[in-house]
Amino acid sequence: MKPAIYIRTSTEDQNPENQMKDCNSINKYGQAIVFVDKQSAWKDTTQRESFNRLKKEIKSKKINHLIVWDWDRIYRNRHNLKEFFKLCSMFKCQIHSYRQQWYEKLNEMPNPFNEIMQDFFLDMMGWLAEEESVKKSQRVKAAVRKKGIKTISYKGNKWGRKTLSTQKINQLRAIYAPNKTIREMASELNMSKSVVHKYLPLIKQEKLQNAQSIN
Repeated sequence: MKPAIYIRTSTEDQNPENQMKDCNSINKYGQAIVFVDKQSAWKDTTQRESFNRLKKEIKSKKINHLIVWDWDRIYRNRHNLKEFFKLCSMFKCQIHSYRQQWYEKLNEMPNPFNEIMQDFFLDMMGWLAEEESVKKSQRVKAAVRKKGIKTISYKGNKWGRKTLSTQKINQLRAIYAPNKTIREMASELNMSKSVVHKYLPLIKQEKLQNAQSIN
């Protein structure tokens, strides 16, 4: 079994030398195999060729120590990071980070206390991930506003499906009649019933307001 160093650089940080130097400074485990990915550090879901090879090596029990510059080089998402820690624990691979050297205290604990504390730490990471997810969901919901038939963010950006063109809306206004069914109007304009159903309340409201202003 050998140690490994994983380097993940972004498009703005083209040179991995700084990360490599810091990782080597905490490597006490011998000549390391180096895995490098160059991509945005924010894109956890993007396929990473070197990282995927690293995980295969860990699962094959060829890697016993993984050294990174920061945990966010592995994953920024806490849930994904927790699952990776569990994977490494299962295959007896210790994780070492230059930026999170306090974690070495857990690695240095004797059995079975190291496993107990690491399990507790993983649970805590899971709680934090769940809390982070709930907060993010609440922020997103709070940021969404309705403006007519459009759903927009607090920055004014439109959310959801692309809105119907003005031409199509005008065509729907022109053929609208209280005695027509949604199916009939959808067939006449060659559009889906769900689209007609979505825009009808706005058109009905406009018709009512126009009638009230005339009266």
